[in-house]
Amino acid sequence: MQKKIIAVAMGGYSSEYEISIQSGQLVYDSLSKTQYDVFRVYVTKDKWYYKAGDGSEFEVNKADFSFSDGNNTIHPDVIFNAIHGTPGEDGLLQAYFELIDIPHTSCNYYQAALTFNKRDCLSVLKSYGVHCANAYYLNKGDEIKPEEIIKKVGLPCFVKPSRSGSSFGISKVKTIEELPKAIEFAYKEDAEILIESCLVGTEVSVGVIEYKGEILVLPATEIVSENEFFDYEAKYLGKSQEITPARIPDTERERVKAEAKRIYELLNMTGLSRSEYIIQEGIPHFIEMNTNPGLSPESIIPKQALAAGISLEELFGNLVEQAFEKK
Repeated sequence: MQKKIIAVAMGGYSSEYEISIQSGQLVYDSLSKTQYDVFRVYVTKDKWYYKAGDGSEFEVNKADFSFSDGNNTIHPDVIFNAIHGTPGEDGLLQAYFELIDIPHTSCNYYQAALTFNKRDCLSVLKSYGVHCANAYYLNKGDEIKPEEIIKKVGLPCFVKPSRSGSSFGISKVKTIEELPKAIEFAYKEDAEILIESCLVGTEVSVGVIEYKGEILVLPATEIVSENEFFDYEAKYLGKSQEITPARIPDTERERVKAEAKRIYELLNMTGLSRSEYIIQEGIPHFIEMNTNPGLSPESIIPKQALAAGISLEELFGNLVEQAFEKK
C-alpha cells in the first residue's frame, strides 16, 4: 500500500516560534514511518521551506504547498499543523489550506480565528452560560480609566493580550499604580487587550480530541505554579508542577470534563484542543482555548494522552487519518 505523504508544518511568525519547532519535531519523531512519508516544513516570515536530513532547503510552492526533496516534487496528502500563534492557530493557514484543498489536522479557519481571540471567544461562550471571569476590554488608543477598570474587575487582576500564546504579554496587577505599565506591556503583543478579575481556585488544563470518530476528553492536568501565575517560565522552564490526573474531587472532575466537552461542541470544534479552567468554589470557570496546543516533550497534551493510554504515535496518527477521511 502506498504511504500517505505528511508535511509537518512548524515555526510561524509569533513569539511561540521555538516552541512550535519543538512540537513539530515531536510529531515528526512520533508519526509511524511505516505508514507515512513525513517531511518537516518550516513556515517563517522570510520563506516557507522543506528541510532535508542533510540540512539542504527547498522552497515551498505556495500555489499548492508542494516542494522538492532534491529528486522529486512532493505533494502532501495531509498537513500536520504544529504552528502555535499566527499564522497556524489564528485561522490564516487553515483558510489557505481549505482554498488549495489540502486536508489539515487543525480545526476550521473560523473556529481557529474565534478561539485565538480570547475576548471574542469569551463573549460567545458567556451567552451560553459558561462561567468566566469578569472582564474589561481595551483597544490600543482607547483612553485608560484605571478607577473604572478596577471597579469592574477588582484587584488583583490580570492584563492580557487578546491574541497571544504561551502567556506572552500577561501581567498580574496588584495595585492600581501597576495598571498602566501592565497595559503597555500587553500592547506589545496585541492591539486588543482584556483585563480580567482574578479567579481563586485550582487551575486545570483539559485536552479534548476527536479520537476514532468520538469526542474524547483527556484526563485533566492540575497546574501548580511556583510563580504568580502559569507564565512562560512556569510553562517551559520548570517553574511549575503539572499533575496528571489532577488532584481534585470526583464531582469537580466530572464537572470540568462535562464543561470541556460542552464547549468543544458549542464551538463546533474538530481535531485537538486544550482549554484552561479555574475551579472556583467547585465551579469550572473557562479561561481560554488553544486549538494548536503545545506538543513538545514538556507540553501537557502528550502527558494527558499517555495518561489515557494513548501513545503519541496513535494520537498523531489519528489526527492525520481523521483529516484525510474528511476530504
